Amino acid sequence: MTKLSVNINKVATLRNARGGNVPDVVKFALDCERYGAEGITVHPRPDERHIRYKDVYDLKPLISTEFNIEGNPIPRFVELVKEIKPAQVTLVPDAENVLTSNAGWDTVKNQTFLREIVAEFKACGIRVSIFIDPEPQMIEMAAQTGTDRVELYTEAYARQYRDAPAKAIAPYVVAATVARECGLGLNAGHDLSLENLQYFHQQIPWLDEVSIGHAIISDALYLGIEETIHRYLHCLR
Repeated sequence: MTKLSVNINKVATLRNARGGNVPDVVKFALDCERYGAEGITVHPRPDERHIRYKDVYDLKPLISTEFNIEGNPIPRFVELVKEIKPAQVTLVPDAENVLTSNAGWDTVKNQTFLREIVAEFKACGIRVSIFIDPEPQMIEMAAQTGTDRVELYTEAYARQYRDAPAKAIAPYVVAATVARECGLGLNAGHDLSLENLQYFHQQIPWLDEVSIGHAIISDALYLGIEETIHRYLHCLR
């Protein structure tokens, strides 16, 4: 069964726009779990423009589903993850000034670094996933790092889906097959939505997890968060 992990960054963005604690990020995460979400994802960036490092500490003792912390493994991030010990850490190579994650790892050029950081997290009992483009070589080299999973960067799929769904999914099916042949677990995320999620899952039913934030929060403005989560879960069933 493919798990739905809700990325709550956008809730923190809304809170930070006014100061104070409305909406309450921790309460929102717990409500997502209560409505059926099987994981909570956060992505603390160095400028803390949405999720703050303090939020991660506040969430840790209360999350009862899988807690996934994603981000660029700079020293401060590494220290945070090793202290929190979430179920999963997702390594994302985003620069400090990007609006959102926009590329996967080059696992050839960064092989030595990734091997070291994967080993460091796994020694703490943390499952590791590497954010990656749907390129077979990059997935094969990701396997060489010792990572447990890869997360397919799905922005390109989402961009092409409406006009050419079969063309959009094709490289992802190849990538997912390579990951399975390499013995890797498989996650996916970025711009997945109610429009395109079900088809993606139908074509790659062995997905372990999808991590979705922006679309879920946007849909919740119209549907409410409980109904939104139920609809996303329906796409995965």
